[in-house]
Amino acid sequence: MSVARQEKRLMTAEELWEMPEVPGKRFELVEGELVEVPGTGALHNLLVFAVAVILREHVRKHNLGVVCVDGASYVLVHPGTVRIPDVSFVSRERIPEGGVPEGYWPFAPDLAVEIVSPNDRADEVKEKVREYLAAGTRLVWVLWPRHRSATVHRPDGTARELGPDDELDGGDVLPGFSARVGDLFEA
Repeated sequence: MSVARQEKRLMTAEELWEMPEVPGKRFELVEGELVEVPGTGALHNLLVFAVAVILREHVRKHNLGVVCVDGASYVLVHPGTVRIPDVSFVSRERIPEGGVPEGYWPFAPDLAVEIVSPNDRADEVKEKVREYLAAGTRLVWVLWPRHRSATVHRPDGTARELGPDDELDGGDVLPGFSARVGDLFEA
């Protein structure tokens, strides 16, 4: 007896954008497959805000671009991969001529920050980092609240672990930015 295989219907970024909002739910698109993104806890939300405030202050002071928080979506691979980093940065030079888009950013952010929640799986976090870097993100910070540490990923494949007393810098992505890792967790 043969069993008919049902093919999954793949979506595009445009179709995701057109999809009616579902109250209390958020979705990313991974290689055309719709993936529900679980909500976050209060601590995670406070950490997103704290990191965004620290980054925004530096970015505004030096007129470097824009900082976005959880909810801003980026098309990493057109048409089928859309990700939502916890915090992100887009340099002034890359903002489209018409300004910040109404919809998704049509490219990867210059900086993507992922704050690991207790329910996040390490392999999923690594996959997101790989996707960001492959799409052109120049710097990815993964923040580990439980250990008050950070992992800095660069496109050349290097990763550097930083403890709470180490300094996190923005390199050539955020010139002049520096913060003690532990300070990023002061929600």
